[in-house]
Amino acid sequence: MDYSTFTSINDVLFDTIDPKLYIVDGVQRYPTVDRPHLKGFGWYVDEVAELYRALKHHGFRLIGQNDKVAEGDDPPTAGGMPLFFTVPEDAGLRYEFLPRIPFPLDPRIKPDWVLPAVSDQDPLGIERCSHHTVLTDAPERQLRLFVDVLGGKVVHHGRNETIATTSTYVHLADAVYEFAVPDTGTAAHDDWSSNAPKDTYHAITFKVADLGRVERHLKAEGIGIRTRTDHVIVTDPATSLGVPWGFADALVPGDPRGE
Repeated sequence: MDYSTFTSINDVLFDTIDPKLYIVDGVQRYPTVDRPHLKGFGWYVDEVAELYRALKHHGFRLIGQNDKVAEGDDPPTAGGMPLFFTVPEDAGLRYEFLPRIPFPLDPRIKPDWVLPAVSDQDPLGIERCSHHTVLTDAPERQLRLFVDVLGGKVVHHGRNETIATTSTYVHLADAVYEFAVPDTGTAAHDDWSSNAPKDTYHAITFKVADLGRVERHLKAEGIGIRTRTDHVIVTDPATSLGVPWGFADALVPGDPRGE
């Protein structure tokens, strides 16, 4: 796929898209960017057609790769495979849904895949993804999608003082999602307001074995650190692909994966 570069980091698979090459029906479907930014999520789904109908029943508009709103009871397809997205105006972000398919670039698809142990060769000591952070001024919109339709569970609600937000955390499938309302006058608020009233996929935080190990490697590679507390490191996005990557020595409160 000439428009995508796939990168696997433990339990997260990144699909990095070159907008200039993502052409569907002769149209560039994503705007050209001058620096990277996180954009959306994709899920493998069992019974994907049933989910398509459930989302429509709850009032979510759905589109195919051609960005046209889908009509009828059957989902749009790509290469004969069901594949569809939410509309950001309805769901906050462009969320992608597709069936579980044989995909050699995704090691997690193998039946015997398990979360790998921390490698001695990993200079960051990453254990797993702690959580994904979505900035929003309408968390109820996300809860309607993630809890009411997709079956997620709220596991924690409170302040995230590291980025100055009031946050609700939802566990869904094998991941945790932070829906964060940012304080005015903060870097998070600036990032959210650049897309408002849509939401912004702001950051990914990894659970790591040792924050000191992370700090030493980031500094050695010339990556700036915007925030450093006893339990969290956040990179300076100006030096880290436009993204404030987070590293934490503990999962968020209530995360059932830590039980």
